[in-house]
Amino acid sequence: MRRISILGSSGSIGTQTLDVIRDNPGDFKVVCLAVNGNIDILKKQVEEFKPDFVSIFNEKKALEAKNILGTDVHILTGMDGLIECATNEQVDIVVGAVVGMIGVRPVVEAVKAGKDIALANKESLVTAGHIIMPLAEKMGVSILPVDSEHSAIFQALNGEDKKSLHKIWLTASGGPFRGKKRDELKNVSVEQALNHPNWSMGKKITIDSATMVNKGLELMEAKWLFGTDIDKIQILIQPQSVIHSMVEFEDGAVIAELGTPDMRLPIQYALYYPKRIYLRGDRVDFYSLGKLDFDKPDLETFEGLNAAIDAAHIGGSMPTVFNAANECAVARFLAGKIGFLDIADMIKNIMEKHTVIENPDIDTIIGLGDEIFKEYM
Repeated sequence: MRRISILGSSGSIGTQTLDVIRDNPGDFKVVCLAVNGNIDILKKQVEEFKPDFVSIFNEKKALEAKNILGTDVHILTGMDGLIECATNEQVDIVVGAVVGMIGVRPVVEAVKAGKDIALANKESLVTAGHIIMPLAEKMGVSILPVDSEHSAIFQALNGEDKKSLHKIWLTASGGPFRGKKRDELKNVSVEQALNHPNWSMGKKITIDSATMVNKGLELMEAKWLFGTDIDKIQILIQPQSVIHSMVEFEDGAVIAELGTPDMRLPIQYALYYPKRIYLRGDRVDFYSLGKLDFDKPDLETFEGLNAAIDAAHIGGSMPTVFNAANECAVARFLAGKIGFLDIADMIKNIMEKHTVIENPDIDTIIGLGDEIFKEYM
C-alpha cells in the first residue's frame, strides 16, 4: 500500500486522482488532502478517505472548517500547511495538482524530502525546472508526469535510448477557437472560452487551452522533463485529442500514445508506474473514428503561444514572468476586467518590461511572481 498526499484535492486532477484510488481499494492510504478553500468538497473527501491531515490554504476557511471536519483530522493552513502535506514523513508519493505558482515551493520541498512526485502542476517546471530536475536526480526521486501529453511522451520514451530522440510532437486539440482568426475573437465571452470541445478541466487551464498558452507552458515543461532542447519540441494540432503526443527517433520511427481524452489514464499510470492495471471507461473505437486530423498551430492568432515560445528560448527568469503574467491575465479575464485578446497583450507587455535574471533561485522565482501578482491582480 502506497501512502499518498494530494495537493489540490478539490480540483479536476485531485478529484480524478481520488476516483482512481476509489476504484482500487486497498492500494493507497490517503494521508493528506490539501485545498485552497473549498470546504464542502473537502468535507465529503474527508468522510470517505479519512486522511490524517488536511491543509486549507485560506486561513479564514481553515477556521470555519474546524467546526465542520471534527477532531479526527489535523487541520493545517497557509503555505506551511501545503509544505507539511508535501513533506509528511508518512507519505510515499505526492500528487502536485495545485494550480499556479502557489504549487512551486511545496513541490521543491517534497523533492528535498525524497518524495516521488506525480506532477500536474506544470508551473513548477516552467519556473524552476533548472532546480527541480537536478535535485530530483540527486535525491533519487521520480518525477512522473500527469499531464496527458507529457505522460504520452514519457510512455513513448520508456525503454528507449533518449540520445536517439530526434523530435517530440507535442499535440494540442486547438481548443474551442481552433480555426478562428483574431477578428473573430474580439468579443469572446468567458462562457465561450470555457467550452472546451474535448476535455473537462478547471477554469484556469481551460482558458489557457483556449488561448493556447497552455501548450506554451507544456513546451517549457517538456524541455525539463525530458532533458531536450526547445527546438526539438514541435507543437501539432490534433483536434480529436486521440493522439496525446508522439516521439520521433533518429531512424525516422514515430511512437505515439493514443487513447480517449480521460485524465484518469495518465493519473493512474503515474500512480502505478511501471505497472499497468485495468481502468474503467471508454476505449478508442477506430472503426467509428475513421480518421485523425493534423495541422500547424496558428501563431498569428494565438499570440500567447508565440510569447511562450519566446520566453522558452530566452530562459532564465523569463518563463517565470510569462507564467505569472498569464495567471494575472487569466484571473482578470475570468473576472470580466479584460477581453480575451487582452490576455496575450498583457503577457507581452509584462515580458517587455522585465530584465532577465539568469539561473534564478527559488526565492527569486517566488519573489518575481509575488511582485507581478501584487501589481496586476
